[in-house]
Amino acid sequence: MQEHSIVEKRERIAIWIAIFLIILYLSPLYILGENAHIRVHDNLDSNIAWYKVLVRSGELFGSINATIPQVINGLPRNAYGTEFSGIVWLHALLPSMVAYAVSQTITRGFAFLGMYLLLKRHFLREKEAYLIRVGAALTFALTPFWPSGMLSTLGMPLALWAFLSIRNRQASWKEWATLALLPFYASFVLGFFFFLTAMGLLWLRDAVGKKQWNIPFLGSIVFMTSLFLAIEYRLVYSLLFSHEPTSRNEFVSSKLRFWHTIHLVFKNYFLGHTHVMTVHTFIIQPILFLAFAFILRAKKGELERRFLFLFILNFVLSVWYAFWFYKGWQPLKERFALLNTFNFARFHFLRPLVIYLDFALALQILWRRNRSWKQVAMAAILLQTLLLGGFNEEIRYRISGTPSFKEFYAEHLFHEIKEYIGKPPSSYRVASIGLHPAIAQYNGFYTLDTYNNFYPLSYKHSFRKIIAKELDKSPELKDYFDHWGNRVYIFSAELGKHYGFRKTSHRKIYHLELHTDVFKKMGGRYLFSSVPIMNAKENHLRLLKVFEDSQSVWKIYLYEVE
Repeated sequence: MQEHSIVEKRERIAIWIAIFLIILYLSPLYILGENAHIRVHDNLDSNIAWYKVLVRSGELFGSINATIPQVINGLPRNAYGTEFSGIVWLHALLPSMVAYAVSQTITRGFAFLGMYLLLKRHFLREKEAYLIRVGAALTFALTPFWPSGMLSTLGMPLALWAFLSIRNRQASWKEWATLALLPFYASFVLGFFFFLTAMGLLWLRDAVGKKQWNIPFLGSIVFMTSLFLAIEYRLVYSLLFSHEPTSRNEFVSSKLRFWHTIHLVFKNYFLGHTHVMTVHTFIIQPILFLAFAFILRAKKGELERRFLFLFILNFVLSVWYAFWFYKGWQPLKERFALLNTFNFARFHFLRPLVIYLDFALALQILWRRNRSWKQVAMAAILLQTLLLGGFNEEIRYRISGTPSFKEFYAEHLFHEIKEYIGKPPSSYRVASIGLHPAIAQYNGFYTLDTYNNFYPLSYKHSFRKIIAKELDKSPELKDYFDHWGNRVYIFSAELGKHYGFRKTSHRKIYHLELHTDVFKKMGGRYLFSSVPIMNAKENHLRLLKVFEDSQSVWKIYLYEVE
């Protein structure tokens, strides 16, 4: 009894150490504020500006058919998602960088709690496994997840804890409350559609294989799915009921040949994906292979069978992801529009849960062998924690030279531009060259260019006329715009797919060919370029002024269309 009390005390100490490390990990966001360095891709270049534009538009609760006039002369309100998302409300109530820090805190806190509860109740119940429980939960909580995904992937362990408890008829109100609240801080299409499909398959296996119909478990799946669909009603309407074609109707994603697909299988398996970064290559993967080698020669109990299932599932998810882009799928995608408009490849978003859960089981397999392997298990947790610490946004993006939040959005600089133009921003339209249009949008300008997940297909075709000659010069850009097209940018063949030319850059554009008459007809009046356009006159552009200050990484060349 006394020994159990000592173990419980040690477990509490380990939990407090883990909480301290999570706070330390998050501290740069609070200490540095807008001087912090955070992810640009699918973050600063899009989502954070989207929240700002949505809240400022007054259309947060806009109707199904409402539009946001600040973007592309009327971006459908539905493109910005549901008003019932917790992250939207954080950005509505708090300054952008504060909202970002709070969101990171919520997500990492519940990621730790969820993985810890899942392991303690359902996978590693032995009291002596407390270091593995806490260590695996800590490392999972420190993964560099996609910020606007919130708990879409990092909330899966908490949801699995609740579902398995209900399945085992061990649930209280806490599990049901978890299933009721998670949809308000997670995305259906960016995680939970795939997770709930997996839960449905688990229920089906019980029903068919074990003849256990388990109505409470089925009811819990239906309950959470229904809640997600109600919250994401805008998405449901856009996918199933909208009759206007969107940019997603022209997606051509299945283009890979067979051997390129096989290469992608192993690339994803060993390196992961930018939206669900697991950082598992150097520490976790060798541990998984070690445990796999050991259990091949051992008698397989419950621990080993669960490990083996997750080990195989991890690889299967990478195979599914890669083969979704195999060209053999394309005829079917062309026949059924939903296969184009909805990304079913994202079953691989289950991988963070699968990998870290399997990591915990692998550590337990090593732990049971002997003292030396216990030390290996502890070393793996320590090394993985240190490795993830190096992926802290402030460390990673400062070292790589990414601009800080303040430097990126350059509010002071763009305020100067707005004052210089001297007209209400709603009375003219702008576009950007060599930098993301999200910067202009964040600063209140009305833009013809944008980065959004979907928008009217008719607008894509109209905008394409502006950049048609530049696309013809670059097969890569032409394929990028025509077969994907979420970035509705003023592309230059000379710049390629690069949108971050700073004031220290010496790049220039010499041979730009734009249909500025089309740009002007669509309401365009000004171009913000981060590099000088040497043949501006040939494009009927007149340089008005060059803007630069110490608080921004940009030098903006302001051109007016003549």
